Amino acid sequence: MKTRFAPSPTGYLHIGGVRTALFSWLHARHHGGQFVLRIEDTDRERSTQESIDIILEGLEWLGLDWDEGPHYQSQRSERYAEQAEQLLAEGRAYRCYCTKDELDAMREAQVARGENPRYDGRCRDRQEARDGVDPVVRFRTPDTGQVVIEDLVRGTVVYENDMLDDLVIVRPDGSPTFHFCNVIDDADMGITHVIRGDDHLNNTARHLHLIEGMGFDRPVFAHLPLIMGEDGAKLSKRHGAVNVLEYRDEGYLPDAVINYLARLGWSHGDQEVFSRDELIALFDISDANASASRFSSEKLTWLNQQYIMAADPDALVAPFLAQLRSANLDPDNGPDPVRVITGYRERAETLRQLAETVAYLYQDDMSVDPGAAKKQLRPVMIEPFRTLTEKLSAVTDWQATAVHAAVDEAAAAHELKFGKIGQPVRVAVTGGPVSPPIDVTLELVGRERTLARLQAAIGMMEARAAAS
Repeated sequence: MKTRFAPSPTGYLHIGGVRTALFSWLHARHHGGQFVLRIEDTDRERSTQESIDIILEGLEWLGLDWDEGPHYQSQRSERYAEQAEQLLAEGRAYRCYCTKDELDAMREAQVARGENPRYDGRCRDRQEARDGVDPVVRFRTPDTGQVVIEDLVRGTVVYENDMLDDLVIVRPDGSPTFHFCNVIDDADMGITHVIRGDDHLNNTARHLHLIEGMGFDRPVFAHLPLIMGEDGAKLSKRHGAVNVLEYRDEGYLPDAVINYLARLGWSHGDQEVFSRDELIALFDISDANASASRFSSEKLTWLNQQYIMAADPDALVAPFLAQLRSANLDPDNGPDPVRVITGYRERAETLRQLAETVAYLYQDDMSVDPGAAKKQLRPVMIEPFRTLTEKLSAVTDWQATAVHAAVDEAAAAHELKFGKIGQPVRVAVTGGPVSPPIDVTLELVGRERTLARLQAAIGMMEARAAAS
């Protein structure tokens, strides 16, 4: 068992490509096989090193490790040239000297006659070269019969050979085309199962002719339906992130993304949450759905929250600190990140949201929400705040238990219920009305920041009293 992921480095590693890589990886892991990474960089004009780096970084972030590669088609040009010459010598390929204008005119005439536009083979038996024209090399496709694809997802798919024209396998500049390289690489690398999007289904019919023409073993094919947006349109940037690394930057966990993509076109009963080991144990490409799946950002976000809640807080520290730095917050200017994660993750759907929520723990200067201040920081709370400041100033061991006792004592001194002072204090020290229990919140905010913010709140309330 040997599968492969063979992206073209002409852009970002998008969600559809990641799902293809994941299904190939899972199928290989489930069967104890190997997963190969190949970079199909024959498009010299569009292939970039930046795109290659993004592909490698994305796969590494997701934990989709490969057993072999990365192989680069750009480093195998001699092999492709050798195979092209062999096909020419055997008469299975020929040089075509048709110009672009001639090809355009040919197709226009075919369309005018109501025919399917295709190359008509006019150079098949040409013997002489044509001055001033650099030829392409075309593979000689059978004129009659059928090509049958036995697909693990789509079932039996049949193409009539007379609907397929003679495929270009070498360009005028001598560079090989995607189709030609793809077939040779799969054979040379011993790929047994080709898993890819069903936008390649038509290509597979052509590839099977190439496979037969070059005497290669036929791999097993599995073509996955495209992923659609929630509106039923083809997935695009308006439906969410296109580059999978954007999900990392937005604070999603790789296991959550893997889990979600595995469920886009595959299922195991009604189970929604799968560990990676469970996916490997249960997944088989023959169980993939033949119908298109719809991508839901809302469902992915829900799943990500489940993973944040279930994760070992220590495992979240590194990506959480990265989010703090991305928000221009200094991780060293605040409390222990494990305590922060433990205290706040119930309210966070992503690690970015978590970092934004706890910004006040890492800032000396903090703004207070005007609406919350108007409701909670009223002049009637000036004296309870002064008492609380005095009580908290006397706390030497700044722990939640001691903080709770100080708040309790201040409330009792002014005949207030705990919550009646707790909520105004929360607004004063966090800037808003939502946080963990007030004793935990104050412990994490820290002694000096808490006292300074209470004093600032007293000043705000005094100014408000004077104005009224």
